[in-house]
Amino acid sequence: MLKRNVPFFAINMFIISLLVYWTSPGFTLRQFLNTTFYVSMVYLLISLAAYTIKGGFYDGIAFGLRRSRHVISKHKESQDESREKPRPSEKINHIFYKAMWFQCLSLLGVLVSLLIIYNGS
Repeated sequence: MLKRNVPFFAINMFIISLLVYWTSPGFTLRQFLNTTFYVSMVYLLISLAAYTIKGGFYDGIAFGLRRSRHVISKHKESQDESREKPRPSEKINHIFYKAMWFQCLSLLGVLVSLLIIYNGS
């Protein structure tokens, strides 16, 4: 798993560096910290959303919406067909889930390291 995620992490760091270079007049540690924070928060939100979906939180809601659509719709599909559809928790790819958490945690680790360096200077 580490072999797949480290190049993606390097690409993330390169993109963060480019964003800092393009958006600010000078390449400062403070701007790099801010940009790293924003990117890591996006990964954190995606990871937490994947966590709640994977945990089955939305399975009941999806089943209820399918059932109400079955009652309301004009073309009646059988109740068994709606039960055979995959639940939202089954649709989350395990590799995607692990990759998002790796990127989130590694970027947060970089962020904490940079904060220690920034406060030390």
